[in-house]
Amino acid sequence: METKERKDVMPLSASRVDDAASVLAGIVHRTAVDYSSTFSELTGSQVYFKTENLQKTGSFKIRGAYYKISRLTEAQRARGVITASAGNHAQGVAYAAARAGIGATVVMPLTAPIAKVEATRGYGAEVVLAGRGYDEAFAEARELQAKTGATFIHGFDDPDIIAGQGTVGLEILEQLPHADAVILPVGGGGLVAGTALAVKSRRPAVKVIGVQSEGAPAMCLSHQARCLQESGSACTLADGIAVRRPGRLTFELVCRYVDDVVTVSDEEIARAITMLLERSKLVVEGAGAAGLAALMQKRVVLPGATVVVVLSGGNIDINTVSILIERGLLQSGRRVYIRAMVDDRPGMLQKLLGAIADMQANIITVAHDRVDPRVPLKKAEVKLLLETRSRSHVRDIINRLREIGWEVEQI
Repeated sequence: METKERKDVMPLSASRVDDAASVLAGIVHRTAVDYSSTFSELTGSQVYFKTENLQKTGSFKIRGAYYKISRLTEAQRARGVITASAGNHAQGVAYAAARAGIGATVVMPLTAPIAKVEATRGYGAEVVLAGRGYDEAFAEARELQAKTGATFIHGFDDPDIIAGQGTVGLEILEQLPHADAVILPVGGGGLVAGTALAVKSRRPAVKVIGVQSEGAPAMCLSHQARCLQESGSACTLADGIAVRRPGRLTFELVCRYVDDVVTVSDEEIARAITMLLERSKLVVEGAGAAGLAALMQKRVVLPGATVVVVLSGGNIDINTVSILIERGLLQSGRRVYIRAMVDDRPGMLQKLLGAIADMQANIITVAHDRVDPRVPLKKAEVKLLLETRSRSHVRDIINRLREIGWEVEQI
């Protein structure tokens, strides 16, 4: 006789988060809460990182996915599971389904990072690529679910998912009992809702602050308006929080427990990613760096407070990392493109390169052009990429070359 599907009789409360913690014990990593002197000095707060970027599957999403699947009935398990995700929830569901011995189908946007797609397949799930973003992938997943009868595992708007994510908050309180504030990224709202529920139920004075990308600010708009809002688009470097419409249940919890929701730009997120990589030796994806970006850019100002920034995930595409590193080096003056106009006669290129070497800049690439119609006759254009020490070093190089008599500009 087929087992009836379990009705959701356990209320979404702090005790449900406790239950999730007991189920997840020994399954997920109890990720560290590490103090950062570097970012404490930069921000004026006492900054600690909750390193969920080092979690199994590379993000906190395994917590909610595993707890949800652990509560499925035999009938639900027999039909398999299906979900939609930009990547991290996909990997969490794939991993949990494999551990449970059930089939999983994951619909991911066509724009999903290759690393996340391949990792999801690596955990054994069938991946379907559809749609230009999470919302279109979600619609496709719902259509497939209706055809196959598989159990749908929502990425955030589900009591079990929220309770599972809330175990992040439990761990923070246990690891850092004197915390004054927790800052988390927000997409659909599962992480911030669950963490806020867990934290505020035990220590109401602790501030819980959500951070979104300016390119996908739906929860921020909803929190300000106190009613569900949908953003016109969800275009952001932080693909893990690129959601146009937050969940109804997560929104209610955010309104009840979250102190504020702020936004940061993609450029600010990119800066936080590169600084975490260089200063803390931590690889963090866009969503995972959003909280630190808000603190660095003074969207959140908590002078002297003990602040836990949740680095929610580390599943960033290596091509994106390389682009961000290059952009970061250019912005900080560690690399510079310059263009110089020199006389078109023997020895002039060598003289230019020698002057640059005397200024202790390392030459990465050189392009010498004397035939471009835009270059004056008897002249040659030289474009160079230099490795430099700082913005002031760049200024010194350009000024010195101009003093020698060359037409030089930064490009």
